[in-house]
Amino acid sequence: MSDLVLVIGNKAYSSWSLRPWLALKQAGIPFEEVVIPLRQPETKAEILAHSPAGKVPVLRHGELVLWESLAICEYVADLFPDAGLLPDDREARAVCRAVSSEMHAGFPDLRRNMPMDLKRSLPGRGHVPAALADAQRVQQLWRDARALYGAGGPFLFGRFSIADAMFAPVCTRFDTYGVELDPVSRAYVEVVLGLPAMRAWIEDARAEPWTIAHDVP
Repeated sequence: MSDLVLVIGNKAYSSWSLRPWLALKQAGIPFEEVVIPLRQPETKAEILAHSPAGKVPVLRHGELVLWESLAICEYVADLFPDAGLLPDDREARAVCRAVSSEMHAGFPDLRRNMPMDLKRSLPGRGHVPAALADAQRVQQLWRDARALYGAGGPFLFGRFSIADAMFAPVCTRFDTYGVELDPVSRAYVEVVLGLPAMRAWIEDARAEPWTIAHDVP
């Protein structure tokens, strides 16, 4: 059994949980997975049993309890440097961290109007101007990263990095809600959604018994 334990929410809806889970899977790092379904009567107590932050995801590594998706991804990148979850080049590494942080802290209208939902297809829903403006900024980030740093592979910085893990839920949102994408962004979404780990996550999500109703404009 691995000494890494990742506590996540149900896969159909927990975008924050997907990020470190995908980073670990893509890096080939073994870990134990604990799923806590969200918005159930016992959810809060079950999460608090793992972390006083009261939110998922949570990474447990020995005595260490680490919360927040980006912090977990950064820790895993430090713990397993040979996995290559950060670019080798200093400039590319700095930009990778910048775009990952922007995803972590930004795009509230995209999140609010197009919540991650892997159980439904909702083309055209959630296309309010503010959400579409967020979507345009995301695509600009993707185009710039691919143009400047993506020569070594199909991901934002060539090989898979924590930036790709951070943007993976956005790829599902663009697919679920039928957001119009430029050719570079469309190709990138197809690459991410085609990853075996992503296909496995989506398959698990669709098989889950829990359903959360989202109010989507």
